[in-house]
Amino acid sequence: MKYLALILLLLPGLAQAETRVPQSQSEITLGFAPLVREAAPAVVNIYARIVRPGRANPFDGDPFFRDFFRGFGEARPRVQNSLGSGVILSSDGIIVSNYHVVGMATEIRVVLNDRTEYSARVLLGDQESDLAILQLDEAEDLPFLELRDSDQVEVGELALAIGNPFGVGQTVSSGIVSGLARSGTATGNARGYFIQTDAPINPGNSGGALIDVAGRLIGINTSILTRSGGSNGIGFAIPSKLVAEFVSQARTGNVEFVRPWAGMVGQPVDADLADSLGLAVPRGIVVSDLHTISPFLAAGFEVGDVITQVDNQPVNTPSEMVFRMSVTGIGGTARITRVRGQQVEDVDVAMIVAPDEPPSDETMLAEDTVLPGLTVARANPAVIARYGLPLALSGVIAVQSGPFGSRVGIQVGDVIIGINGNAVEEPRDVVSALTQRVRTVQMDILRRGQRVTLRFRI
Repeated sequence: MKYLALILLLLPGLAQAETRVPQSQSEITLGFAPLVREAAPAVVNIYARIVRPGRANPFDGDPFFRDFFRGFGEARPRVQNSLGSGVILSSDGIIVSNYHVVGMATEIRVVLNDRTEYSARVLLGDQESDLAILQLDEAEDLPFLELRDSDQVEVGELALAIGNPFGVGQTVSSGIVSGLARSGTATGNARGYFIQTDAPINPGNSGGALIDVAGRLIGINTSILTRSGGSNGIGFAIPSKLVAEFVSQARTGNVEFVRPWAGMVGQPVDADLADSLGLAVPRGIVVSDLHTISPFLAAGFEVGDVITQVDNQPVNTPSEMVFRMSVTGIGGTARITRVRGQQVEDVDVAMIVAPDEPPSDETMLAEDTVLPGLTVARANPAVIARYGLPLALSGVIAVQSGPFGSRVGIQVGDVIIGINGNAVEEPRDVVSALTQRVRTVQMDILRRGQRVTLRFRI
């Protein structure tokens, strides 16, 4: 009877299953075997091949030196192999993994628990969240894991991490959920909001599953916090609620993850801010700037307002705010709890895509210009959001340096304000100035608020 009780505890999908701590030594001895037997087939190994271009001849494009150094430093592609894990989320072969495992891959091979192999392609990837959605080719009737709402996960719950650490084969480790709403602590590409676990996670576990005792997916393992390179029991997983939004956007045909645009800058409320704002305890985010077409401004928010919750979930950092808006998705509304003075109220804010207003007029300079490949655009919310630029930025922005622009010192995000003494107000002004045949070019730019002058000879 005791064995039956634990099996009911561990097997997913049983209506009478009850989450509880094992009550006897015999229950503990039985362990997680039934749970792993059900969940492991949905966790896969991923082998990705990345071909990177070799370094080009630095004298290519130089009309004088290219003939003297023809064949020097011949570019040869470099092949890199990446190893990681993934989780099957549907019977037709939708898989989630980490972007740093498959995001730049030219060839992806997926090996199931029973050693069946499939080729796969990336449907949607996002470096900032470190998530990628894959589709297996010609797959059907595959085992998959059910997604659990990660907002219902509590600290102290038992959790299992399943993956392929160090390439030794599928491995399972156990632990508990150690913390929630971890932001700004994970390493690698991922930024934002994480579930923390002490279930050992090692290299190769990236993209693997973090599951609860009912076999449901609560997170995708992404990184560890370590000084030695080994697992110290501080691992981070991307919550399943964000994974669900990624899958939804991938199924609608998106190839890039689209986040709602706030058009707002905020900062965490510390003790000093809480005192000046009249708050009893430090909590939430204080609004420090609003774009003129921000949906928050349209909903009545002002600089100095404090945001404490999004859809009844607390937010205390900008990363948490971005996460909460991301899981709400484009096209809906989020209920924002606002504190203004002594007044607390809930305000509905539209979740919109960053507007391309005024039109960005993104333009790449042609081969017959001074800096071929340099790409410029008018600063607007869409450009600012795409390249992670400051909210208040205006003017003409360098969004791609191009091979020659990078040599003379142009960086992505530079604001071009003048060329050879002529003011720059629109992308076409840059094209006009750099089409003229001159021997010397002087570019005046703003970089992180500082004025910089670049001078170079043609």
